[in-house]
Amino acid sequence: MITPLLVFKNWGLLFLRLMVAIIFVVHGWPKLKDLKTNATNFGLMGFKPGWLWGTIVALLESVGSVLLILGLGTQLVAFLLAILMLVATIWKLKLGQKFVSGYELDLLLIASLLALATSGGG
Repeated sequence: MITPLLVFKNWGLLFLRLMVAIIFVVHGWPKLKDLKTNATNFGLMGFKPGWLWGTIVALLESVGSVLLILGLGTQLVAFLLAILMLVATIWKLKLGQKFVSGYELDLLLIASLLALATSGGG
């Protein structure tokens, strides 16, 4: 362990929290902007009723990302987003997607979100 770097632990968590939040803003805002299309897409993916699951995901990604940026409810939001990404990963596995260009980034987001949920947001 490089002990002098531990001084920057909170800065590292802050940077992780902000980068994860930006990723969810970019993916959540279009869903929230067009809930009707989002509901149709979720229904076509097999999440019935599509309007319910699509709206929940759009709100969680959009509102959750803003809360992460502000540092409010970081642990709860990170945990809920980790569950969301776990479901997404399982869905991709069921579709037969491969690790590379499939679900590897989802796993990285799950790990990042669990780090925030267990360590706080810095």
